[in-house]
Amino acid sequence: MTTTPSVPDILSPEFAENPYPAYRVMRETAPLIWHEPTKSYIVSRYEDVERVFKDRDSEFTTDNYSWQIEPVHGKTILQLSGREHAVRRALVAPAFRGRELQEKFLPVIERNARELIDAFRDRGSADLVEDFATRFPVNVIADMLGLDKSDHARFHRWYTSVIAFLGNLTGDPEVAAAGERTRLEFAEYMIPIIRERRENLGDDLLSTLCAAEVDGVRMSDEDVKAFCSLLLAAGGETTDKALASIFANLLAHPEQLAAVREDRSLIDRAFAETLRYTPPVHMIMRQTAVEVTLSGGTVPPGATVTCLIGAANRDPGRYQEPDRFNIFRDDLTATTAFSAAADHLAFALGRHFCVGALLARAEVEIGVNQLLDSLPDLRFGDDFQPKEQGVFTRGPQALPVRFTPAGA
Repeated sequence: MTTTPSVPDILSPEFAENPYPAYRVMRETAPLIWHEPTKSYIVSRYEDVERVFKDRDSEFTTDNYSWQIEPVHGKTILQLSGREHAVRRALVAPAFRGRELQEKFLPVIERNARELIDAFRDRGSADLVEDFATRFPVNVIADMLGLDKSDHARFHRWYTSVIAFLGNLTGDPEVAAAGERTRLEFAEYMIPIIRERRENLGDDLLSTLCAAEVDGVRMSDEDVKAFCSLLLAAGGETTDKALASIFANLLAHPEQLAAVREDRSLIDRAFAETLRYTPPVHMIMRQTAVEVTLSGGTVPPGATVTCLIGAANRDPGRYQEPDRFNIFRDDLTATTAFSAAADHLAFALGRHFCVGALLARAEVEIGVNQLLDSLPDLRFGDDFQPKEQGVFTRGPQALPVRFTPAGA
């Protein structure tokens, strides 16, 4: 195991500005680092992060979530294991795949994309982050749950606070306190709605969660509230950044944008490559159950392991020319990119593979299709160069674009 001064610290401004050179140094010279400020072991190679996520031998747990996410969400499905996890996942998963997703929620996604685009398509310019990406997934989730979309600003503030808490690697007490306040505020908002919905079940996702039963087990009000909180934060922040990133990447590679515009079946490839090249979430933590030997050394039991998805997804031991955005690469499989068999790591892997992956895929496919249909000559605003921000989650903070206004 190595502690090397040549690797920029993950809390440094240099790292936040551009983590990819640091990722390269870590993979090559320091694949396992003890990081004192976060009291965690940092792993960066694809083979190690894949092993942590797949956890075939029960070497790794999600016990770290008791302090990492429970203070803001309550106890969620992410913390569970064994039969308890299997039953809870069986309660929520059907709403995010197959007929339920196709019949009930695709129209919701399509309507929300259309409403947002209609608000700016006549202007000739927009910020795809502010005007579309940050609003679209949150509006979709609110609609799916049967919540009032006029509360959008409140939802956005809550999930921003939650993500700040999760990414609070320096332990800022104000960020921590704001995250914990969000848990209380969200509970005060949601619990009465959940109780009312149990009495008057509808056709929305919240009603589905309230009524779901597997082997005699139903979700409590707290279970439902915690899952909704998780869905809002995880589904909002990640899809927000994925949508912004796919357009940042395609607009920066006009020939690939032209190919996607011409053949919309390439959207899956563009999304999969975006998840590999510029993943929305750059770090996920796990905890060792036993002593584990990884590249570069040994990790003791009960230790926090910080998995650098952003580094692993650019490992030259796994991908050819990993620092090049290429939707046509033959070492990334688009047909499995949104399943537990994915060969990128942006959705994690194994039993804790992202339950909302197919929802994210549907949102991105519909959003990209509608934007390309509505904005036929979409291009960056004058002299704009896209720039990512963030450490725990990362994506463009702004994406000004120009296009011919509708009807011009």
